[in-house]
This record gives sequence, C-alpha cells and structure tokens, in this order.
Amino acid sequence: MSSSKQFFRLLRTKVSPNTSGQSRRFFSAKQPGVGYAAIRPSVIGGITFGTGAYLAYKWYNQNGMLLPAVTAAGMPESQPSVFSQTKDHALFLWIHFKPNADTKACAKVATNLQKYVDQVSPADMRDEEDEIWAGVGFGPNFYSQVSGKTLKNYTHPHRKGALGDMPSSGGDIFVHAKSNQMSKLFELCQLFLSQLPKNSVQDVEDIYSFVYRGGRDLSGFIDGTENPADDESRQEVAVEKATGGSYVITQKWIHKLDLITSERDRTLEGWIGRTRPDSTELPRKSISSHVARMTGGNGFDEKKVFEIVRQSMPFGTVSSEAGLFFIGYSASPENHEFMLDRMVGAGGDGHNDDIMRFTDCVKVSTYIAKHYG
Repeated sequence: MSSSKQFFRLLRTKVSPNTSGQSRRFFSAKQPGVGYAAIRPSVIGGITFGTGAYLAYKWYNQNGMLLPAVTAAGMPESQPSVFSQTKDHALFLWIHFKPNADTKACAKVATNLQKYVDQVSPADMRDEEDEIWAGVGFGPNFYSQVSGKTLKNYTHPHRKGALGDMPSSGGDIFVHAKSNQMSKLFELCQLFLSQLPKNSVQDVEDIYSFVYRGGRDLSGFIDGTENPADDESRQEVAVEKATGGSYVITQKWIHKLDLITSERDRTLEGWIGRTRPDSTELPRKSISSHVARMTGGNGFDEKKVFEIVRQSMPFGTVSSEAGLFFIGYSASPENHEFMLDRMVGAGGDGHNDDIMRFTDCVKVSTYIAKHYG
C-alpha cells in the first residue's frame, strides 16, 4: 500500500452517535415543512458568508423540529466542516510548523481530530447545543511532504491591487470547527495543540467567531449567501469527486469600522451592490461593486461563473481589531481563484472590488481538506 493511501486511511473515521443513537444531524432538502431555500435571506454578494444556514438552523430549533439525521452509511466521503451548516460559533485555527518539525507525527495528530472532538463533547452526552463539527486542511508544502501531489495545484500567490493586497500567508495545518458553545471550541483548540510534538509549532493563531445581529456582517449588511440550499448541491460545489477532498481558501479581513460608521448608506450600498437594510440587489450597479466582481458582470441577477460553499463569520473585539473570517470550500481551486483575481484587478478588465475600500485583507492561506468522515 502506498504511503498516500496509508495516510488517508488514517483520515477515515466513523460518525460518532449522539445520545439518541443517531449520527450527526445535517440539513436535507427532504425535510418536510418550510424548506431551507425558502427561509434563507438575501445576499450581499459573492464573497458573503454562510449565515443563511445559521438562520435556518435557528428556525428549525426554535420550532422544535429536529434536523433529519444522516447515517454513517449515507455520509459522503468528505469532512464534517466542508458543507455542513454553520452554528453559533466557529474556531479557525492556523498552524505553521518549524522547518525541522516531524511532519508525519504532526499529520498523525491531525488524523485524530475526531478523537479529540469526542473527548471534548462525548458521544453519549452531546446534543445539538454542544456537539462539534470539525475538519482539518493541509497546506500545499505540508501535504506534499506527507502524501505527495494533489490533482490540482492550490498554492496562493501574493495578489496586489489598487485598493489593497491579498498576501500569501502560508500555513501547514488548518482546523475548522463549529459549535453552539464557544467554550467547547476553545477546549478543542487547547487539546489539539497539546497533542502536537513538542517544539514543532513556529506560529499559531486561533480565531473564534460569532453571529452578529441575527446574521449580519459587522458592516451592517445581511450576511446571507447564495450557497446551494441542499446537501447534495452543496456537496456538488464543494467536493472533488475523484478524491472526496475540498480546496479551501481562508482569509482574515479587518474592517474599518470608523469608516463604515461615518459613510453614507448610499455609498456603502454602491460599493456592495445591494441595499443595507434588506440586501436587495441594486438594478443598476458599478462594475467595481462587490456583487459585480463576484458574479462576473454588473447585470441584474447576473448568472455566476463559479460557485463555492461559504462558511465565513464575523470575529473580533471592540478594543482591538474586528472583521470577517472568510472561508470557502470548492471542488476546484479555480472557483475561488476567479473571485480573488477579480477583487484585485486581475480579472481581465482591470477593475478592483469596492468592498476593499472599507476592509483590509491581512492574511490568506489555502488548504486541501481531505475526507476522513
């Protein structure tokens, strides 16, 4: 058996049952009653983030409806974080290893992620409120050391734009976990880092997100999404059919909150391409508006050239920095590369994305999230 097959055999684990004896719960288009597609909010634009899923999650729970269970046998071979819905909080954990770190030992810790999830939230005690959905991604250099080549190159080059840059920050392992209890995510982060080989970590950053004003970005715009509504469609967009893996783009955006507060709504709406109160798409908008940059044109209800599954959420503190942690999953890196190029004037027409007038992209890393669930 090749080293690649041995490595990813370790990444395959069973779905742990909950107290009812059922496996993790996900949304399904087959849910009777009000469907997810009917209750998702309007969108800001292409790079906006999966809070429509959060609103659907809250609706089901407030109305006493359990989300339909998916059995282990029916689970697609992709990680729980890839196209499952958002929860109240998320952990975004970036890890860079030292050059002399034992990559195979570090990778082995990553294969045990579900084990650590079960320690923090035991299978026989958890419910929808304290369960954790988690997945792990591997940076290009790290992956090449532990498993070889991927089907597609997913390195992220530094992109320079007239309104700001998108740096190439690198990264070896990225953990994305979701839970309704932030303390559970904090505990999982502590446990995961404690299991890594001693003196192997060069740099680490853990970010904890939250839901703001019922599902808005810190800019005040509705944080909805045009993510596919059902699990099958989300999987189609996010998962590489040949491998069960997903290409991941992660970005840390710091908002200029003073500018957002002082600027006129009309100006902000022009930059986004949607109204601020209810996120209605503007019938006439600039080619540099965020909606136009993401869809590929400034026509009304323009058909999208590419799609990704977004899992992004707000983060930060009032006394320090605050903004958006953007994360998108796709079956091909081409999907998010198209959007990134169009944000910095490299999309063929030279226009930059107006959204970068009120937010700065300070960190960008790419990963592949291979299946283990």
